[in-house]
Amino acid sequence: MSQNTNQSNEQHGSRYDVVVVGGGAAGLSAALVLARARRTVLVVDAGAPRNAPAAHMHGYLSRDGLPPGELLRHGRDEVTGYGGEIVTGTATALVPDGRNGFWVLFADRRRIAARRLVVTTGLRDELPYIPGLRERWARDVLHCPYCHGHEVRDRPLGVLGGAAGAVRYTQIVRQWTHDLVYFTPPDTLTTAERTQLVARAVTVVEGSIEQLVVDADRLRGVRMDDGCVVPRDALFVPPRFVPNNRLLVALGCDVDTDGWVTTDGTGRTSVPGVWAAGNVVDPRAQVVTAAGAGSAAAIALNADLVDDDVRNAVRNLDHGLLPA
Repeated sequence: MSQNTNQSNEQHGSRYDVVVVGGGAAGLSAALVLARARRTVLVVDAGAPRNAPAAHMHGYLSRDGLPPGELLRHGRDEVTGYGGEIVTGTATALVPDGRNGFWVLFADRRRIAARRLVVTTGLRDELPYIPGLRERWARDVLHCPYCHGHEVRDRPLGVLGGAAGAVRYTQIVRQWTHDLVYFTPPDTLTTAERTQLVARAVTVVEGSIEQLVVDADRLRGVRMDDGCVVPRDALFVPPRFVPNNRLLVALGCDVDTDGWVTTDGTGRTSVPGVWAAGNVVDPRAQVVTAAGAGSAAAIALNADLVDDDVRNAVRNLDHGLLPA
C-alpha cells in the first residue's frame, strides 16, 4: 500500500479497523503493532513533529543520537512494509459514525471511517517572550536535561527561572555542570530555595532578561535589562506544556483538573473505542516512552477489536451465517 494514500478504504465502500491520528513515535508504534496483527490501519500525519528542530534524540535504547526525522522515516517504512497506510493531512474532527465506529474528517471534506481510533497528536511548548528565544529552541535553548544535558556538560549553562518548580528543575540541570546560573525575576525565591541554590554553587541573577546574545549562529550570553551580559553556552527553559487535545475534547473525552485527557493504563479514554498515547496525555513522555505507550495502546485496542469480532461472529452464527 502507498505511503501517501490519496483515496481511503472508505471511498471503496469499507472502513479501516483503526485510524491513528498523529504520525510520531507513539502513533507509528501503535500502527506497527496493529499492522503486524493483520489489522487494516491508516496513519494520519500532519507532518509537524514537536522535536523537528532538534538535531538528535537521546535516551532511546539502540537509537541514541539518531536524528528524529530518521526515526520517523524508519518507522513509516516499517508500518507500510506490513501493509499499513500513511496519509499526509490534518484531521479537523472525529465524530461517531452511528455504527459503533467513527468518522475522521478533513478540511477538504474527505472523511475516513474507522472501527477504532488512536490519537497521538502530541503537545506544543509555550515559551516566554524573550527576543531570540524561539529561534534558538532545541539548538542551544533547551527544555529537557535528560535529552540534551550530556551534550552541553561541563559548559557554562543557565536556567530561566521564575515559574513553579523551576528551582527543583535547576537542581537537576546542576548535575551536568559546575557553572550554572539561575535567572529569575526579583523577589521570587523563598529563603529555603535561595539556600538550596547557594549550597550547590548555583549563581542567582535577579532581574529582567532583555534578550539573548547570539553571534555566529551560537548563543553567547544573556543580556539583562541593566545592560549586563552573562556569558552562557546554553540556556535551559522549562516551558509550559499545552496538549494538542482539541479533537479528543470535542469528542467528549474526560480531562483532569489541568486539562489533560485522562486514560487508563493502556491509553483507553473515557469514550469507548478511543485510545490516546504519547505527549497528548503525558507531558513528560520522551520518545522512547511515547513509543512504548503507543505499543501498549495498540495491544489493548486489538484485544477490544477481537471481542467485537467474537460478538459479530456469534451474531452471524445465530442468523445462520457460516463463519468466514
